[in-house]
Amino acid sequence: MKKITILFLYVLLVTSCVSKKEIIYFQNDTIDQSKVSNSYKTIIKPDDLLQINITAQDLNAVKPFNLAAVTYGTATNSAIGQVQQQTYLVDTKGEINFPVLGNLKIGGLTRDEVINLLRTKLDPDYIKDPNIIIRIANYKISVLGDVRRPGSYNIPNERITILDAVALAGDLNISGQRKNVTITREENGEKKQYEVDLLSKEIFTSPVYYLQQNDIVYVKPNYASIQSASSNSNTSLFISITSVLITLVTLITR
Repeated sequence: MKKITILFLYVLLVTSCVSKKEIIYFQNDTIDQSKVSNSYKTIIKPDDLLQINITAQDLNAVKPFNLAAVTYGTATNSAIGQVQQQTYLVDTKGEINFPVLGNLKIGGLTRDEVINLLRTKLDPDYIKDPNIIIRIANYKISVLGDVRRPGSYNIPNERITILDAVALAGDLNISGQRKNVTITREENGEKKQYEVDLLSKEIFTSPVYYLQQNDIVYVKPNYASIQSASSNSNTSLFISITSVLITLVTLITR
């Protein structure tokens, strides 16, 4: 019995060990500097909530295009709280309803392309030399799976890499698979999935190294973690059944 116990403990120890080759980031491959790019473009998508601010020397000319969002009290009919900039929701057709200009198709455009579109429509008919600032108010990414703090994270600067996302989630658990982290992204109305290897330096050249708004990062648990969860569940069930059988046998043999 003692030998069996020792053997069991040895097997448990060996199978529970995790090789450092499975957990150390950026250990494989070399970085192809010709493929590394620091350029990043924000693509406007449906359900984006945009803050658009237009300024110019002629303050009266820009007023119609900078609507304020105000909440009024029913009793006093006066404004409640602080006046905020109006936001514009990009609908399922990729359009926003902008003051004076009406419906504008901006879905699929980059931020710079939207700015150029607005500038073309405003100058010179409405505003001379307008300065246009666009910000996505609801920019967020989600990190799910075998990480320490899974959840959705708001990104105020609209620029985040997959490594930043992993850091926000408190890093992967030891049991998380680093070789095939899945990125789910919506492109042209379709869901697409990418696989990245955190063990490889080639991640720096991945097309999803820079995340887009509403991207989902998913970390799969490794095989040992799945087996452990299954074993724990089966063990609890086995103990419960055994306890019931022992009780029945005890009552019958009395």
